[in-house]
Amino acid sequence: MDELIRELYGEPRPDPRAQHRVWRRVTTRRRRRRLTWLAIPVAAALTGIVLYATPPEQPMEAGRTILLTAATSAASTASEGTYWHVRKLHDGGRETELWVTRQGRAWTAEQGRVSRVSGRSPFSMAGRDLTYEQIQALPSDAAALRERVAAMLPPGSDGLLADALGGLLWTKPSAPGVRAAAYRALADLPEVRYLGAATDARGRAGEAFAFGLPTGVERTLIIDPASSQVLSSVDGTGSSEIVLTAGWTDQGPA
Repeated sequence: MDELIRELYGEPRPDPRAQHRVWRRVTTRRRRRRLTWLAIPVAAALTGIVLYATPPEQPMEAGRTILLTAATSAASTASEGTYWHVRKLHDGGRETELWVTRQGRAWTAEQGRVSRVSGRSPFSMAGRDLTYEQIQALPSDAAALRERVAAMLPPGSDGLLADALGGLLWTKPSAPGVRAAAYRALADLPEVRYLGAATDARGRAGEAFAFGLPTGVERTLIIDPASSQVLSSVDGTGSSEIVLTAGWTDQGPA
């Protein structure tokens, strides 16, 4: 039949307008697939329900460049101030704050109520307490940091190295050089996957990286490489932490 049509009417000529319409449809569908998972945190923020979806994986070489860019930014971050201050939003609703002095005194606040922390360190790694002095003594070389953190993890904690290094980026008062080393170490871990550009539940743009946990679920961090800040952490169970503030300040708890 196709040969008969060509004999009668000749070879069909492509219609540029039709080609353009087809191309627009293809690219629109690709864009929708790419953006669908990004819209989930925004919808969750509006509804108060935390949802989780894994975006498609991207080439890790591009992700490695992004992590190294974040490392450069982290190395130049100021670390002056009286208090290490972290303010987070948990699962879309519960807000907590932490203040820690360089001498180890600490306060927490939940929904505005401030309490003094006593009896244990406000920092931990894989369930073990971590003092401010131990954090400050961490090396600023990526290979040495990876080795030191691996040695600090308790027995049976295989698969927690990426999570422990990630915690040095925002949950702990790591020195700028240590944060930079943590980013470089993460860039070399084979279990870290780059998921591409992302937007957190507050609409802040960043880059998403994921790694598995021993429980079998994945944790996804969205980072801003320009500022080296971690914007959010979400795991496969739907548990989320949105980082509102993480850094040194002279303003203590009220």
